[in-house]
Amino acid sequence: MNVGVLRFAPTFLTRSVATRRAAPTLLSVSARLVTALLHTSAPHSPLEPSRREPTMKAVVITTPGDPEVLRLQEVGDPKLEDGHVLVRVAATALNRADTLQRRGMYPPPKGASEYPGLECSGTIEAVGKGVSRWKVGDQVCALLAGGGYAEKVAVPAGQVLPVPAGISLKDAASFPEVACTVWSTVFMMSHLSAGETFLIHGGSSGIGTFAIQIAKYYGARVFVTAGSEEKLAACKDLGADVCINYKTEDFVARVKEETAGKGVDVILDCVGASYFQRNLDSLNLDGRLFIIGTQSGAVTQVDLRSILARRLTVQAAGLRTRSPENKDAIVDEVEKKVWPAIEQGKVKPVVYKYLPLAEAAEGHRLMESSKHVGKILLVT
Repeated sequence: MNVGVLRFAPTFLTRSVATRRAAPTLLSVSARLVTALLHTSAPHSPLEPSRREPTMKAVVITTPGDPEVLRLQEVGDPKLEDGHVLVRVAATALNRADTLQRRGMYPPPKGASEYPGLECSGTIEAVGKGVSRWKVGDQVCALLAGGGYAEKVAVPAGQVLPVPAGISLKDAASFPEVACTVWSTVFMMSHLSAGETFLIHGGSSGIGTFAIQIAKYYGARVFVTAGSEEKLAACKDLGADVCINYKTEDFVARVKEETAGKGVDVILDCVGASYFQRNLDSLNLDGRLFIIGTQSGAVTQVDLRSILARRLTVQAAGLRTRSPENKDAIVDEVEKKVWPAIEQGKVKPVVYKYLPLAEAAEGHRLMESSKHVGKILLVT
């Protein structure tokens, strides 16, 4: 609507009253109508500021499916609750769980953000009631139940970590999920200790590249499996002692060969069903198998006698669905036990590629191709 014409209209109507003495009631109503129109503007009119709710951009799963269903859209800002902080996201990291959520196979926990993203780094923009450690402007990274693929995310204060000294804000996004996963499963629950042997399946993944480094830092002998010589070389560069190409070698036989027939003490497995019995066969007396994924399937058969005879322990857990209190405890330990190793340069970020947030679909395609080594980051 032409604002200039509207501004002229009341003057024109006033003159009409004076010269033509038209019906006063009609003109009075018309004048009030035009005045009302003058005070009503489109959302971006200079006459009145916008009353829209604050918004941000986030990657939305428009419908379950292939990577193409990921779209960057404008959405409402996250709500800041008591005990939470609001983080302006600098970067987020892709995890295999994100691809499952995209396909409709791994919904977020109740109350969590509907947007994917299990870790991030960024700057605190606001602080909720009851938060004492963090303040606006702090540079942090965080473990999330969801919402990392966005410009802002609200996080429980207990799941926030300082950016380790010597690490860029962007690269700090590569640590929270892998550090909390590996520390909670391999160290807190499987009790890997110095001098023990440790097998990591998927050694070139984000989890694997971190697990190699932190296990070496704590004095373990590290075995890995991976599917190419290039990936195995990357694992060796990070400190892996025994590198096994699962496409050309029987990892059970190689493990037995390298351990004088005993087997390894701890296995971290993301493969699941097809590896279950072979993992048991690869364990030493009192060995511990920890399952964190089921990439080959979730259903299998097992000869329980192999567990009984060698006093084996089999455990499995995810991280996303744990209680806030449990996550807080894990994050607290990670800061005390893992962050010093990072700040000493003994554990380094391994980032394969940086992509803009708008190219989340490309990131998912890359992850599902399994061509990468380490982490894939989305940068806002």
